[in-house]
Amino acid sequence: MSADRPLDLPDLHPEPISQFERWFAEAREGGAFEPEAMALATASPAGAPSARMVLNKGFDERGFVFYTNYASRKGHELDANPRAALLFHWPELGRQVRVEGPVSRVSRAETEAYAQSRSRSSQLSALASPQSRPVESREWLERRVAELAREYEEAELPPKDEWGGYRLAPEAWEFWQHRPDRLHDRFAYRLESGGAWRIERLGP
Repeated sequence: MSADRPLDLPDLHPEPISQFERWFAEAREGGAFEPEAMALATASPAGAPSARMVLNKGFDERGFVFYTNYASRKGHELDANPRAALLFHWPELGRQVRVEGPVSRVSRAETEAYAQSRSRSSQLSALASPQSRPVESREWLERRVAELAREYEEAELPPKDEWGGYRLAPEAWEFWQHRPDRLHDRFAYRLESGGAWRIERLGP
């Protein structure tokens, strides 16, 4: 697929989630490295921003889901200022997608169902790690994982009470496609009163 492929208004689905689904499928089929990876930007109540890469663990008309430790920096920031922005970047296709909106925690049942679907090694790591807080060494982490593996050798691993999911409900989207000479194609979806989406072309 050419990264210089044009993008015009008739190419876009009127619903942004359907447009995202189309591009996400093309990113997977086009060999994008970890197409589910997304940059998550949060901010403190004072407006100090921070960003990190997380994995999209599901999306539908309700929004995008990711999982983390609620006691992490992003968890504290989202509890205090429950709005965020996401960025998907698929350089292999010359595409980016930006999403913004409010964030809320998913249900505990949803968190537990996802936790049980993960590999046992990933569950152990999440249970062992005091995410975003200082640890004395790598060896300490590895010992903690080994201890938990022995403790729960013949039992299911319980997810931490402080570990779970968030869902970002999109209020604004932008679809960006590379074009030659930096004259890129950009289209924004804005949510209007009544729930309709307005699509606008933006200058690159």
